[in-house]
Amino acid sequence: MWLSKRQKVLTERAGKIGVVSVLEAVAALKKFETDLPKGVKPCKFDQTVSIAMRLGIDPKQADQIVRGTIVLPNGIGKSKSVLVFCQGANVDVALKAGAAFAGGKELADKIKEGWTDFDVAIATPDMMGVVGPLGRVLGPRGLMPSPRAGTVTQDVANAVREYKAGKVEFRNDDYGIVHSIVGKLSFGEQQLAENVEAMIQLIRTLKPNSSKGQYIRSVTVAATQSPGVRISVSM
Repeated sequence: MWLSKRQKVLTERAGKIGVVSVLEAVAALKKFETDLPKGVKPCKFDQTVSIAMRLGIDPKQADQIVRGTIVLPNGIGKSKSVLVFCQGANVDVALKAGAAFAGGKELADKIKEGWTDFDVAIATPDMMGVVGPLGRVLGPRGLMPSPRAGTVTQDVANAVREYKAGKVEFRNDDYGIVHSIVGKLSFGEQQLAENVEAMIQLIRTLKPNSSKGQYIRSVTVAATQSPGVRISVSM
């Protein structure tokens, strides 16, 4: 596989780091951009930092699915565009809390035509009759409101504020790996480390009772245009 000069340099450096603490891993990611040899240019945009946790679960078993939401201590560095399906007084409540869009059938009709210019969809329980038929459009995009994710709720204001603050949803993939955003590379090292630690601690609490053997197999953090750095975690 062809690698650019930048990729070769960073991949070689990552290979020498080994398995380190959370703070050391975060520091390494930031150093990838600040300590480059002559002729290798740093990334021109603020990269997103993500975490990948390989778990000792059987993703084919319904009782071993690991999923949930988290409001990271320092946010994710991006304000999400929130849409709320609601009616009556809740429309004003949603908009005052920071929702970009709030309403009912008129929004559903736009979505049926293919409009999905928002990051999160929230619905009050009484609007599920309007929202239900949108599953074919919203489902594949991960935008369908769900009680499990906390996006079907009567507490519209709190839900909007949480997602605006950077609430993150996660679910293991078919290989038993949980992927999640944990911030931006421009965050301070301590900020990023706190977000990573919060995510790891939450995943620990979600260990399925039927999961046997080592639960957290590996943890890796990476920025958009950097190789991953392994974190020392055992459970």
